Amino acid sequence: MVLVINRLMEKINSSKKIALIGTGNVAWHLAIAFENAGHVITDVYSRKKENATDFSKALYHAEPTDALDFKKSTAEVFIMAVSDDAIETLAQNLQLPANAILAHTSGAAGLNQLGYSNTENTGVFYPLQTFSKHKKVNIESVLICIEGTNTDTETKLSVLAKSISSNVQLINSEKRKSIHLAAVFACNFANHMFTLSKELMNHQGLDFELLKPLIAETLNKSLEVGPDNAQTGPAKRNDLETLDKQHKALNNDPEVAELYRLISQHIINYYSEGE
Repeated sequence: MVLVINRLMEKINSSKKIALIGTGNVAWHLAIAFENAGHVITDVYSRKKENATDFSKALYHAEPTDALDFKKSTAEVFIMAVSDDAIETLAQNLQLPANAILAHTSGAAGLNQLGYSNTENTGVFYPLQTFSKHKKVNIESVLICIEGTNTDTETKLSVLAKSISSNVQLINSEKRKSIHLAAVFACNFANHMFTLSKELMNHQGLDFELLKPLIAETLNKSLEVGPDNAQTGPAKRNDLETLDKQHKALNNDPEVAELYRLISQHIINYYSEGE
């Protein structure tokens, strides 16, 4: 009983008051994770008040707002989860309390994009994951990349990140941008390939479910032995006859046909160089 009480007190003592700037997918998952970790979401901002209001209904104490003046807010940390092109403008217009920390969640935007805010304590709080509002994510295993303008900010953001994830690293803007670019290939581009394969199946009246065991095994094998070692298929084999037939089968969609040609040629070149 004493141990439980001690842990509860530690959680209360380490809790932070956090304001969220933005109401998108990243903000949603962070809000839930922060509250589950014992932190308090004090404010939720959206340029559309109704979005902030809807978002706040699922939280305990959050006040919705469409105003950028937070000088009277009790929040200690302001997490800016907005589109990359909005970061710099919002940072310039935010009015923050003294000594507040302001951090964005972007993988591609540099720390310097917060340089015109009215606080010297700026940083990055970037969770490396794909988020959809209605798809639960085990954030405890998500890599959170931290960067700050000073040691104190980095330390406080790291402690906050470790309260929701066991995988937290200090990573500067240059390396984070490389991670984000690699993630675009691994996640966004890969998912678009799934979309194209689904359309090809649907065009023939076939169910995309038929491909799910193949997709699952492809991902598992790639993670187990490495994607370069897991590669198979006609391009890897340099099977030009099959490649030509499949390319011609896409004649009704020249854009996808060209995409097929470019990727196939890149695979051929990649593996022929190692011979």
